[in-house]
Amino acid sequence: MAKSGKVQGSKEEVIKTFEHHARLWEKLPEYTELRWDIFPWPMLNKPSSPEDITYNAIRTYVLSPHYPEKEKPQKDRIKEHIRRWHPDRFETKLLTKVIDADKERVREGAGSVVRSLNDLLTKSNTPSFFD
Repeated sequence: MAKSGKVQGSKEEVIKTFEHHARLWEKLPEYTELRWDIFPWPMLNKPSSPEDITYNAIRTYVLSPHYPEKEKPQKDRIKEHIRRWHPDRFETKLLTKVIDADKERVREGAGSVVRSLNDLLTKSNTPSFFD
């Protein structure tokens, strides 16, 4: 389910996911201990492993028509997520708080996120002959 990028649930559930993720991003710096399950992975369906984090699932999330700031250009949405998940920031501010049992899995997951976001940004910069 998470791999396909297909959305499960109603518009209201998708909006609740975005709201929940926004609250988590505000609270994460306050936590002294983090686990895989606490992270607001940029997907509509919560991943259970790094393998569940795919380009299509992240694309579906970031480019969702129900994204909270609909007026924000897609490139800006992508760049905002890249800033959050970029290894320089993520590893110094958040990964240091992850429990040892989850640390490698979270590192791999964050790496998958940032690679997918970078691919998405690259594709958004590539002109299409069909536009």
